Amino acid sequence: MSLTNSSGPTAGARNAACGRIAALAARLPDRTVRIMEVCGTHTVAIHRAGLKDLLPAKIKLISGPGCPVCVTPQSYVDALIDLALRPGVRVATYGDMIRVPGLRTTLEREAGRGANATVVYGAMEAVDLARRNPNEQIVFAGVGFETTTPAAAVALKLARSEGLKNFTVLSAHKLIIPAMTALLESGQVRIDGFLCPGHVSVIIGSDAYGPLAARFHRPCVVAGFQPEEMLAGLEMILEQLAAGRGEVGNAYPRVVSAAGNTAAWALINEVFEPATTPWRGLGEIPCSGLAIRAEFAEFDAARRFGLTISAREDAHGCRCGDVIRGEIDPPECPMFATACTPATPVGPCMVSREGNCQAWYKYSRNPA
Repeated sequence: MSLTNSSGPTAGARNAACGRIAALAARLPDRTVRIMEVCGTHTVAIHRAGLKDLLPAKIKLISGPGCPVCVTPQSYVDALIDLALRPGVRVATYGDMIRVPGLRTTLEREAGRGANATVVYGAMEAVDLARRNPNEQIVFAGVGFETTTPAAAVALKLARSEGLKNFTVLSAHKLIIPAMTALLESGQVRIDGFLCPGHVSVIIGSDAYGPLAARFHRPCVVAGFQPEEMLAGLEMILEQLAAGRGEVGNAYPRVVSAAGNTAAWALINEVFEPATTPWRGLGEIPCSGLAIRAEFAEFDAARRFGLTISAREDAHGCRCGDVIRGEIDPPECPMFATACTPATPVGPCMVSREGNCQAWYKYSRNPA
């Protein structure tokens, strides 16, 4: 049922917000306004709530590189598979990563053939795995944005303090603002404003988007994940566009502060340092990744096992890269809902619970 047909005070607030958004849209130039959400949780929440159907036709929501599993390059998946096949090595990974296809296979498939891989819920569980299995090398697949990186930093510090010689992290941790910057610099996709991620912004703070907003004159508004919170963020973006402004806004002040979590940032900076890193769909982006500092080199799986992660992609016709950039919607990929489904995923955007393709398939796919 459409949210606009619901009753009660919550539905009334949504309808009022939609009315204000429609009025603002009428004041904008006669062209499609393209607003990108750069958070996988936002993508899923938008589809689940049916927000796209509530907005005026001239407002198009596009999904960006906010799913950490989706933007992890194929060569990283292949490196995990390589490690899991080595004698005495066990890969500890989040559940979504185990199903992401590499060049020829998945970690899940190889585990069925004897590769050593264990699904964990976080870095601390991987540390405990190393404690309980001293005869195995435990490699934690460090995938995620600023939200999950502090936990990986704590795990690395703990491993060093305990002298755990059998624990390492293969870091694929990434920073979201360099990716947003790269999208605007490329000019491949027109983006009129950003709905900025709530979880990441808890760590980095809303002020972190200031330089990007100022340089490109694009509204950057942080929003929460309830329909009312996302509508409030969209309304703030449209208010700025109608007034010819491109500034930072915060529609999630009860959770996100201007400065963010400075203690978490200090922890990240103690253990990691910015590095050029490859992104699926975006190539290599300078200072967009977090590499393990030399002080923690003995716990860096890339150093210990001599691994190199590249931007190589060969997904056999999958257009996940184009989806990640916001260049196309998932149904525009010829494999969507045919060869590529959640049961038989070809690319990570269909594997991940935060992937745009899976969200489209579950909530927005038109029945055949």
